[in-house]
Amino acid sequence: MKAVIQRVSKASVTIEGEKVADINSGLLILLGIVNDDTSEDIKWLSNKISNLRIFSDDDGVMNRSLLQSGGDAIVVSQFTLHASTKKGNRPSYMMAAKQYIAVPLYEAFVKQLEKDLGKSVQTGEFGADMKVELLNDGPVTIIIDTKDKK
Repeated sequence: MKAVIQRVSKASVTIEGEKVADINSGLLILLGIVNDDTSEDIKWLSNKISNLRIFSDDDGVMNRSLLQSGGDAIVVSQFTLHASTKKGNRPSYMMAAKQYIAVPLYEAFVKQLEKDLGKSVQTGEFGADMKVELLNDGPVTIIIDTKDKK
């Protein structure tokens, strides 16, 4: 699994003119899944994101996690995170998991994140044409890949 985590002052997801997710302070998480992702990847990534200290404390130092800050989260499926651009100018998405594999893993990730945060997590809609709006706070953008846990 690969995640692009963006600390936001606000974020929303709109599908066909209808806003389906809307948060203020928190994280917008773009999530890409590959065929060999497992429940261990889900648990590790959810724990890492929940405890990632990227929110400011009272001294203005990034020393608080999403759990500590009380912020919200939106998770958006994003198969293009696994694009390969090695050959030519047209990206290949062969590494991205097929829908029948990706959907259950995506849903399991959302449930695990809700469990780790102790609150509901908003989402986009898997496979939909989504319009994602955000006001990146900082900006703070971090990429985490469960295949590279260094």
